[in-house]
Amino acid sequence: MNTGRSAGILLHPTSLPGRAIGDFGEAAYRFIDWLVGAGQSHWQVLPLVPVSGGGSPYTGLSAFAGSPLLISPEALLRDGLLTEADLADVAVTSEPVDYPEAIRFRGALLGRAFEAFHRTSPPELKEELEAFRQRNADWLRNYAIFAALREEHEHAPWTGWEPELRRREPDALARWTRANTDAVEREEFTQWLFDRQWRALRSYANERGVRIIGDIPIFVAYDSADVWAHPELFDLDEDRCPRTLSGVPPDYFSQTGQLWGNPLYRWNVLAGQGYDWWIRRFRRTLEQVDIARIDHFRGFAAFWEVPAGQETAINGCWRPGPGSAIFEASEARLGRLPLIAEDLGLITPDVEELRDELGFPGMRVLQFAFGDSGARNPHLPANHPRNSVAYTGTHDNDTTVGWYRSAAPAQRAGVRKLLGREPRADEIHWEMIDLAFQSPADLAVIPLQDVLGLGSEARMNTPGVGEGNWGWRVADDALTDAAQARLLEVVRTSRRVPASASSSRNGL
Repeated sequence: MNTGRSAGILLHPTSLPGRAIGDFGEAAYRFIDWLVGAGQSHWQVLPLVPVSGGGSPYTGLSAFAGSPLLISPEALLRDGLLTEADLADVAVTSEPVDYPEAIRFRGALLGRAFEAFHRTSPPELKEELEAFRQRNADWLRNYAIFAALREEHEHAPWTGWEPELRRREPDALARWTRANTDAVEREEFTQWLFDRQWRALRSYANERGVRIIGDIPIFVAYDSADVWAHPELFDLDEDRCPRTLSGVPPDYFSQTGQLWGNPLYRWNVLAGQGYDWWIRRFRRTLEQVDIARIDHFRGFAAFWEVPAGQETAINGCWRPGPGSAIFEASEARLGRLPLIAEDLGLITPDVEELRDELGFPGMRVLQFAFGDSGARNPHLPANHPRNSVAYTGTHDNDTTVGWYRSAAPAQRAGVRKLLGREPRADEIHWEMIDLAFQSPADLAVIPLQDVLGLGSEARMNTPGVGEGNWGWRVADDALTDAAQARLLEVVRTSRRVPASASSSRNGL
């Protein structure tokens, strides 16, 4: 993966201004313009998958589908699929996302758009939809049936459906699908809309020199189309209940570890199929983004297995992952994979060896640079290899301002030592941005909250906490000319400005 010496911003589209939630509408296009003016050449997003009411994109309803919440109502209005009256009751805001409400609102709009599409759309658009169906036949139909069934069951997990549908008995599933053709086709239509709008937005970014960094969680949710449609790939018992669950042992984020609850893979079954499911997953993701970050990369070397029924992740054990074989099989069919390895947490030599063998850049996070390992700490800028990505923090960290306010005395002393002076009280975010951008790492990525100097109220996610995550949104007037100019200046002094960088100023 060749990024050159460059910079980017981490912001999930849901955090943009919009109706109930951020989406692929005008705010996203203005954000790209702002990035270009700030000398940024990368936009990093979280997984773009459909989510349940909790909003976590790391427990998505499908590893292949796109989130209907991200479809822009304004774009549907321009396409003649909605009317002004359809949008009158929900204004564009920057209020925190209420996911159940956003799901209700988008679902109602997409239902109206589906009806209008069949009434008024020209033949060429219907042909485009059919081509999308054929191009994505390997996952789309299963997902559409799953999503329609879930809607009929008031968003209940598939484990609570009728036994014959839960087990996907062919005759029962065929009868239900025939009786609910419109509901299934609406889900296919929704996925086409997502794909159409995202392709347009990504093209707009690429044409302006901005590459998209996506995200591939290693595990999938139990309540997902993937587990429902392919139970043989996961460690389930005869009743299709998980026998083991994913997580991590006690670490920086939690003294009892993190019990994620995703079912684990049957790696031997996947290997016997030539890792075909994973290859298709890589292909689908890389159709949508330019580079992908693999979340929990260490799980390919070894993963933490927790017996089902445990309340915490403490009583787990390490099991060997598939190693390089899965990537070799994927690259044999897809070519070189432009991937970033999320190598945070408890990283052992085998993980580093696998990452380096594959040539993937790892991650270095400044908030982790001031622990107990002294000058050997891999997150200190002096220890960043060129083939890495430097961050002030990630979506799982507090904001830099929030982190520093609650930092232990030893951590504050470490910051002072690295800077060679007392940090400016109201400028700690810019101090850390400057350190990340001066890093030897080829690529530096900063959460937007840090550019804006926001506190803990703007944190995106707190690992191990089930409520109150994923809802943060950027204020409509936050991306000012002044913030853009300041970021561009830091980018220039760290020699990360792309050749095509613009000096224009476009506030959001």
